[in-house]
Amino acid sequence: MERLAEGDRPAPVVLLPSLRAWLGLTAVLGALVVVVLGVLYADAGRSGTVDARIVAAVEDVGPRGRQVALATDFLGEPMGAAALVAATVTGCLLLRRPRAAVLVVAAVGITVATTRLLKHLVGRTIHGEENLSYPSGHTGFLTALALVVALLATGRFGLGRTAGVSLVLAAALAAGAAMGWAQVVLGAHYPTDVLGGWCTALAVVPATAWLVDRISGDARWQRR
Repeated sequence: MERLAEGDRPAPVVLLPSLRAWLGLTAVLGALVVVVLGVLYADAGRSGTVDARIVAAVEDVGPRGRQVALATDFLGEPMGAAALVAATVTGCLLLRRPRAAVLVVAAVGITVATTRLLKHLVGRTIHGEENLSYPSGHTGFLTALALVVALLATGRFGLGRTAGVSLVLAAALAAGAAMGWAQVVLGAHYPTDVLGGWCTALAVVPATAWLVDRISGDARWQRR
């Protein structure tokens, strides 16, 4: 007789079936935005009209606002990012969710790698030819991490499609807005760079989650 061995129970999926269609559509739209903006601002070294208006609206934040921006920016720097990822992975392992831990590392890593690759492909610069700016890696990183945590929370608490999609997108919006604001205030990126980084995470994370589930496969069957 064949049945699952006790130690071979299937690990919970990281992308619930009820979310796949909606987040798949979000990923496609995100990828389209990344491509369109990349084409529009390829090899550019200046802000667009929309960029200039947004910068003018947020640049005068005062000393306290700048301190908040610097603290937020640190979360996307190597040390801050490593600490966030390590804490998230540790939490997944403590909750006995090894597949989720894999997703954290894979989704964040692929998102950051994608933003770096796109920087060289697009060639947009800020404050000098050596400073490639599109898309924002900091924004992509924090958005990706927020997306992963929201996906895991959705599965952990058994949220339905509407609540799950709402939570995932709200987390992405909050993280992207926070880091994006910081990058614009500090003059590190144009607002459209931030949008590109946000959309990169929206495109990469659902695809990575689906791939992690796909590669992990079903539980192994053993004869007993």
